Amino acid sequence: MRRYRSALLMLCIAASAAAQSTSSLQPVRIILVGDSTVAVKSGWGSGFCANVAPEVTCINMAKGGRSSGSYRAEGSWDKVLDELKRYSEFQSTYVLIQFGHNDQPGKPGRSTSLETEFPANLRHYVEQVKSTGAKPVLITPLARRSFRDGKLLNTLEPWAEAARKVSAEQDIPLLDLNADSVAAVEKMGPFEANTLAMGPPPPDVAQSVGNGDSVAIPKAAPGETAPLFDYTHLGAKGSAFFARMVAAELVQAVPDLRRYLKP
Repeated sequence: MRRYRSALLMLCIAASAAAQSTSSLQPVRIILVGDSTVAVKSGWGSGFCANVAPEVTCINMAKGGRSSGSYRAEGSWDKVLDELKRYSEFQSTYVLIQFGHNDQPGKPGRSTSLETEFPANLRHYVEQVKSTGAKPVLITPLARRSFRDGKLLNTLEPWAEAARKVSAEQDIPLLDLNADSVAAVEKMGPFEANTLAMGPPPPDVAQSVGNGDSVAIPKAAPGETAPLFDYTHLGAKGSAFFARMVAAELVQAVPDLRRYLKP
């Protein structure tokens, strides 16, 4: 009986210490801004927000189909600024910003100039976040999982480099998700990379030998549902996979968040 009571006492002490350790964390907020590769249901944001400490308020404000220009033009950024006005209950607020996919050419109403508009838009976001007292963090765009002759096509590298330059100019943290995701997807190869999509690949894609960019994904006929597979968006597996990558980069770039993110 004495041993039982002693063990129970030790458990109570350990539980109390753990509770005190957890409660010692001050509440913080992380806001995610970006396109569909960050957004709920199609990006890494869901996996990221699911794996933070209870003291973190994680808000995913990313929207599919948006570029660094259209996100602001359509009013989404104004909603972020409204959210940033509510700050008194948080010790710190971090705004993670990732654009690039829809800034590329060929997207009417969304494309931006790589040389001028894109970096200027990122700069503007960063400066406005700073002006509210929140802390901006730039993220280079997630790689598309499209291969040619067994080699990954990283068409987003120029936009990643632009984000790196803005980060250096503004002296703010950068998460190089583009470099990390390129390395990871190249290592796993096209067949494994296809399992990160929102749905299974159609037969002709599943049987391709690393020529994903040239394999046409069939469009839905009238009245039919479009296939969930593509080389850009993420299912639950892909979201969790890249969310861990973002978290690993974040604790390196912002050590103060180390205890707020689950390993």
